[in-house]
Amino acid sequence: MAEFDMDLAAARIAEQADRAGAEASARFERTGPVVGKASSGDGAIEVQVAPGGLLTGLTIHRSALRHGSSVIADQIVELAQRATRRAGDRMYHALAPVVDASQLETLGYEPIPDDDPDAESVSYGR
Repeated sequence: MAEFDMDLAAARIAEQADRAGAEASARFERTGPVVGKASSGDGAIEVQVAPGGLLTGLTIHRSALRHGSSVIADQIVELAQRATRRAGDRMYHALAPVVDASQLETLGYEPIPDDDPDAESVSYGR
């Protein structure tokens, strides 16, 4: 029976992680920050989120104010959810060449099918 060299295995894993980290950093330098954006159909409300859903930008134009606070709040939540899916899709496509797809999905980063209403018309290097 062959012996298992724990130190060698740990060194290989650390090397793979370092290489994946360097490749991911290089990809982010080329593509810029990964965010998701969504806006209401009339453009009166726009949201921007980081991967995971942290709200990083919110614009409410004057025309949205006629709907009332409850409607505005509901729209912001809906748009933030759409933007979060988009940010997850962008992160998935940015990291897919260097990280296993199952690991990305475990982190909550999943691709959005092209025929999904939340799919954006822009490509991120797919």
